[in-house]
Amino acid sequence: MNRENFILMTVGGLTLDPVTKTPIVILRDPDNKLNLPIWIGLLEATAMATELEGIKMARPMTHDLLRSLINELGAVVEWSEVAELKDNTYYAVIYLRGNDRQLTLDSRPSDAISLALRTKSPIYVAKKVLEASSVLQQMEEGKEQNLSNVSRDKWAEILEKMSPEDFKYKM
Repeated sequence: MNRENFILMTVGGLTLDPVTKTPIVILRDPDNKLNLPIWIGLLEATAMATELEGIKMARPMTHDLLRSLINELGAVVEWSEVAELKDNTYYAVIYLRGNDRQLTLDSRPSDAISLALRTKSPIYVAKKVLEASSVLQQMEEGKEQNLSNVSRDKWAEILEKMSPEDFKYKM
């Protein structure tokens, strides 16, 4: 895969939208210069949080089951990517390799991220997604603000001024 159109990112953390209390996963680049907030559901946030915190459940959760199934079939998750942003909805793809062939699976970003966390596989975000997300910007004193490189300290202030419709996450 040609990586020049993608940025390697990691889960920088989970937070809540201060107005709606909707969970948000923050993806960030290794230099912590670019941040991508993705509004997700409560169950999806819980799936990520349990893995991030190293919490072991008595029974396998959905993404644990998926990881086990992939492993049992002799495949591996090569990487996941947040590939598109259309109509305020993020789209992801999971890349699997097994039996000398590569499979690409359409996915919600939250599922791709949760599976990537469990398989220790990289997460990439398309540059065009970062650019498109910066178009969904906060108007501040009549000027556009690029949200892809906002510091963590400024997020609470920005989120308080935004509505959930600004980053609508559809299931």
